[in-house]
Amino acid sequence: MAEYRIDDLARVSGTTVRNIRVYQDRGLLPPPIRRGRTAIYTDAHLSRLRLVTNMLGRGYAFAQIAEMLAAWESGRSLADVLGLEEAMGAPWSSELPAPITVRELRRMFGNQLTPANTRKALELGLLRRQGVGFVAPSPQLLEAGHELVKLGVPLDEVIELAGVLQREVDHVAGLMVGLVRRYVLDPKGEDWLPSGDEVPYYADVLRRLPPVVISALTAAVARSTARVIPDMLGDRLEALIRSSRLSSD
Repeated sequence: MAEYRIDDLARVSGTTVRNIRVYQDRGLLPPPIRRGRTAIYTDAHLSRLRLVTNMLGRGYAFAQIAEMLAAWESGRSLADVLGLEEAMGAPWSSELPAPITVRELRRMFGNQLTPANTRKALELGLLRRQGVGFVAPSPQLLEAGHELVKLGVPLDEVIELAGVLQREVDHVAGLMVGLVRRYVLDPKGEDWLPSGDEVPYYADVLRRLPPVVISALTAAVARSTARVIPDMLGDRLEALIRSSRLSSD
């Protein structure tokens, strides 16, 4: 189980330290574990934080969220609640958001790092503001964009592609998760909540689901790449080969 200090929890969850403290004061977030003077948060806190921010985004008031959380916890042991929340909040990959300065971004993208491109990257969640700098939620995605720009693709096109890519992946991942919801969760009914005896089983379902989705998407992307690159570039390579042969003759 991962552990976070409050700054790390804010960075990973995409919220602020101030919001986390407000949610704690409102009773929406369990208190951290204390180790001396250090407050430690876990994946259970991360999951609860994501749930609270999602419900706030859907228009629920603090009091309504607190009432629903109390109803969920009623009759369940702390171990049951934490077991399910830890499974929901566990990271899907080992990649963590990374801070990045404006100077580093300029070194990567040069004069293509315009205010318009920066705004678009912020709107799509490719960057988040942090003080006078930024945080890259996915350093791997940022580096992939850097490589495309180095190859000669304009940065604005790369940013647009990242937005399309995220929407398409969300759709495909949603199809897979939707099947699990339809056949594992929904048959129980919309108002159903797992009993104490059922919580470990559904926590296990949530733990097993992420690697299945990631494995399927990775395999599909690899197969698609093996088909698409030859299809799209094969004619250009053939032309280069013919040109090379004519030159040598």
